[in-house]
Amino acid sequence: MCGIVGFVDKRFLPPDPEGVAGAMADHMRRRGPDAGGVWGDAEAGVFLAHRRLSIIDLSPGGAQPMVSADGRWVISYNG
Repeated sequence: MCGIVGFVDKRFLPPDPEGVAGAMADHMRRRGPDAGGVWGDAEAGVFLAHRRLSIIDLSPGGAQPMVSADGRWVISYNG
């Protein structure tokens, strides 16, 4: 099972929010030892991080968090 973490805090972002999200994901590396990714929008105060366990889809197309083609939507899920 993959690991998903994130936070939303527009008013009180840490000095390195992407680093914090990455550290949160690294803490659960055992949940997804194959890959990891971080996405963030500092202006909105939203950060997502994902640890990937590749079982069926081993391609880079399964990398997460996933961003839509137009950049408007971002998801991280265990599918």
